[in-house]
Amino acid sequence: MGEIKVGTCSWTDKALLSSGWYPKGQRDAEGRLRYYASQFPVVEVDATYYALPAARNGQLWAERTGDGFRFDVKAFSLLTGHPTRPEAMPADLRDALVARGGRDPGLLDEVWQRFSGALQPLRGAGRLGAVLFQFPPSFRPGRAATETLRHCRERAADWPLTVEFRHPDWWRPDQYASTTALLAELGAATAAVDMTQTVPASIPPVTPVTTPRLAVVRLHGRSACWGRGSKEDRFRHTYTPDELAEWTPRVQALAEQAREVHVLFNNCCGDAAVRAAATMCDLLGLPVPSS
Repeated sequence: MGEIKVGTCSWTDKALLSSGWYPKGQRDAEGRLRYYASQFPVVEVDATYYALPAARNGQLWAERTGDGFRFDVKAFSLLTGHPTRPEAMPADLRDALVARGGRDPGLLDEVWQRFSGALQPLRGAGRLGAVLFQFPPSFRPGRAATETLRHCRERAADWPLTVEFRHPDWWRPDQYASTTALLAELGAATAAVDMTQTVPASIPPVTPVTTPRLAVVRLHGRSACWGRGSKEDRFRHTYTPDELAEWTPRVQALAEQAREVHVLFNNCCGDAAVRAAATMCDLLGLPVPSS
């Protein structure tokens, strides 16, 4: 049976910081991470999607967490084909982004190199759980997408990868086998998704295991505002115990096939994610956070 680690997508979300979940005296950058790591054994770093990370950050994160803690790091937006603002780039790379819109091979080479370098402290400390490549809704099955995925694996040859698709065609019944075979060929874990099933863009809650190393579940909440409204509207959801109980046998089945399973809550509204994570720990028979 693999080890199940439950946590949230970010420990620095503004709504969490303002919720009062962090105790007094532990609300600075160091205190927050140390406290979070005392409650949960895994976290997703989403700030790395919005801006290129620095190696110094990875070093501090490693120093402030203990052995066995895992950081799943979200790939920078430019690496997954998302729109990228010039302000998200280091100052010396902004002109190249504006001039070529991210299509300059030299710029991409530099971004890949800097992103990889920033992960080295986490990897060296044994804290890097996975690098999450979450592709945009426009990324649909086909030759171009397959080439992109293989290119990502070539550029990240020795990284532990997780892939999340946001176009439902990847998991159509007639496409399912091809998708799982491709991810298995690439040695990439599949991010299983929980979300509302009431909109055309809904991703079904499929749970294939495509590498024995890792399986990942990302729970986005079940807001009916998916695909419209603000980010807060899309991810505002308070999971009920019954909703989470639907996932307990699925997570346990994943742990029978993968050495490690990461269950990450992305319903980031106030303290909803940490509360749901604590409930999931209880349902799975894992140590329940004290907060």
